[in-house]
Amino acid sequence: MKLHLFWAMLQFMTRFPIPEKWAEGVDFRQYWRGVPYFPLIGLIVGGLAGLASLAISQSGGGMDLGAMGYVLVLALLTGGLHLDGLADTCDGLFSSRRREKMLEIMRDSRLGTYGGIGLIFCILSKTLAVVELSYYPPLYLLALLTCASIVGRTAVVLLMYAQRDARESEGMGSSYIGRITPSATALTLLIGIVLVMVLGNWQTLSAMMVSMLVVYGLALYFNYRLGGQTGDTLGAAIEIGEVVFLLAMVWQ
Repeated sequence: MKLHLFWAMLQFMTRFPIPEKWAEGVDFRQYWRGVPYFPLIGLIVGGLAGLASLAISQSGGGMDLGAMGYVLVLALLTGGLHLDGLADTCDGLFSSRRREKMLEIMRDSRLGTYGGIGLIFCILSKTLAVVELSYYPPLYLLALLTCASIVGRTAVVLLMYAQRDARESEGMGSSYIGRITPSATALTLLIGIVLVMVLGNWQTLSAMMVSMLVVYGLALYFNYRLGGQTGDTLGAAIEIGEVVFLLAMVWQ
């Protein structure tokens, strides 16, 4: 069952062609049990995107194309799932409407002005941060790019534990928000921290702490404006967690 749960999480969080039988028997309402696998999924996704980036830059493509490759491969591997959440969150929050209207706007699949701005800012920030970090030795750079995905998928647990579902519905985030237990939360954080320390050093750990503080601040802000969390805010938190980690590494 645990292995099936891992495959179910990987199938949900990425666009890897996972055979249906590998995730058989895992009910969507039980997905919260698979949250401790999030950092491991970040390890896989970030590692592959980092390898693609290095392959491009080291084969003559240069740092700029390598950075663009990293961001593009991340989006392709995840199907833009988290970027979509970021765009919807920006459209809703910056509409300056009442809570109910903001949540309604976030349900709209169409991309608005604020969502477009949020996507541009996020993608541009990631790309420029990776360019700045490209002066590190290749293996260390690969570790940093992998850590960014680990951190984003670890920090998002802060928007799940002891949180309220803003929609109180059966939306995509309802399987996680407010359902995850203290032990699962602690295990997720522990796995993420250990992976970041194994791949990096105390600098990467401090950047992770900065990212987690920002994400926790977002959780408080979303609670204030939306009355809780949604699947979109979870996606936004993952993207922002990645960006903050990369920027924190640039500033060190």
